[in-house]
Amino acid sequence: MTDAATVQEGPFERLSSLVAGDMAQVNRLIRERMASENAPRIPEISAHLIEAGGKRLRPILTLAASRLCGYAGEHHIRLAATVEFIHTATLLHDDVVDGSAKRRGRATANILWDNKSSVLVGDYLFARAFLLMVETGSLRVLDILSEASAVIAEGEVLQLTTAHDLTTDEARYLKVIRGKTAALFAAATEVGGVIAGAPEAQVSALATYGDALGIAFQVADDLLDYGGTSARLGKNPGDDFREGKVTMPVILAYQRGDDDARAFWRRTIVEGKQEEGDLERALVLFGDTDALTDTHARARAQADRAVAALDAFPDSEVRDALADIATFVVDRTV
Repeated sequence: MTDAATVQEGPFERLSSLVAGDMAQVNRLIRERMASENAPRIPEISAHLIEAGGKRLRPILTLAASRLCGYAGEHHIRLAATVEFIHTATLLHDDVVDGSAKRRGRATANILWDNKSSVLVGDYLFARAFLLMVETGSLRVLDILSEASAVIAEGEVLQLTTAHDLTTDEARYLKVIRGKTAALFAAATEVGGVIAGAPEAQVSALATYGDALGIAFQVADDLLDYGGTSARLGKNPGDDFREGKVTMPVILAYQRGDDDARAFWRRTIVEGKQEEGDLERALVLFGDTDALTDTHARARAQADRAVAALDAFPDSEVRDALADIATFVVDRTV
């Protein structure tokens, strides 16, 4: 699952400043609710990841969405904390599944502690998230975030089946990234409108915005794996290739390649037999097939869809900041 730490200063900082007071309350609530008197390892592991310097884009989106709809209550604080707990729980689980050793430049919890602890603390955070949802008293909010949690789990399982599978097409890839990233983005923005009692057209627009932003974010991240830096990615460039992940650039390059190119992709991705210089050859094949250019175009189209969804709202600083975020997540790839 992609981490929001890859979003850099600029548009994100402007959006963050608009909800800074609310975010301070969210941070206090997170620290309060991840405590456990009976199992001190829970706050230790939770704090290791939650306080590791991530940008917390997802909860900020919830706060911004509720602000965009004129909400004046307090439940948006609980919902933002809920979204962050769900995100953190999935990261803990993902690192175990992927065997990851590093996240946000630091050793992962499964390395510092163990896999069992990481999984169980992730489960604890999911439970905390559901308790926070219930406190809002909104069945619709519970439905949206519960469904998003299920889609996230489905996306992770689907990703396991698509790894090393070059029969994966764009439609299947989109299902994976909707589960990995877009489902929680969409839920995070949609519940902000629901809790504010916004008109259905605006609630739908917020869900569309989050979905499109999440897809753009993930496609851009997959693109950056073949042209980014460790600082921008939070991991080493080329890791997706080395791990045999079938992302949009690989899908396009394989579908458009000649017999020799397809043989290369089968050896490196399906069979996992990689040699010195294979990453460099992959980059050449991407260029020959316009795979990176067209992947960027797909991310741009999703960013444009996100911006268009904001037409449902009157002009405001928050609307402008949300539009800038959508544009920025793609601009960072060039």
